[in-house]
Amino acid sequence: MPDSKRFPIEAFTDVLAANDVHASTYEGSSLSGWAARGLAVVTCIDSRIDPLAALGMSAGDVKILRNAGARVTEDVQRTLLLATYLLGVERILIMPHTDCRMVGAPEAEIHASIRAQHGVDTRSVEFRTTSDVDDGLAQDVVRVRANPLLPKGVKVGGAVYDVHTGRLRPIEV
Repeated sequence: MPDSKRFPIEAFTDVLAANDVHASTYEGSSLSGWAARGLAVVTCIDSRIDPLAALGMSAGDVKILRNAGARVTEDVQRTLLLATYLLGVERILIMPHTDCRMVGAPEAEIHASIRAQHGVDTRSVEFRTTSDVDDGLAQDVVRVRANPLLPKGVKVGGAVYDVHTGRLRPIEV
């Protein structure tokens, strides 16, 4: 088999070993695909954020969408539509965080940094950086609230998660 099609097992031995431990005691899940608490959360990929713990939720309670900067992209909008119509979501929380790499640096600076450090021209990709976490969050809350395809009555809010204290700071939009 060509190397490009082979699963790179040596790069994932820790993951597969941990999964073996998990699977050895796994009894299956009685959870459905429904968001039991009616909540969807859009948050960042930052590994300092544990959305379930931060919100006092458990597996099955919430749909979690993650991307760099917790930005509302076309794919996030698509997923939120599906979650509201098919998976029981009635509330949407957009939750970026403090100390985010996608905040404060202009888009051009991120592209230049990647090019300088790795020799790759990423200018064809929009990273959706923002100069201010609150401004970016407000824009994304408005973007979701303005979606004419969302069911009437869906509640949309925004709050900044502080990675140093674990607290949420709701914003008014």
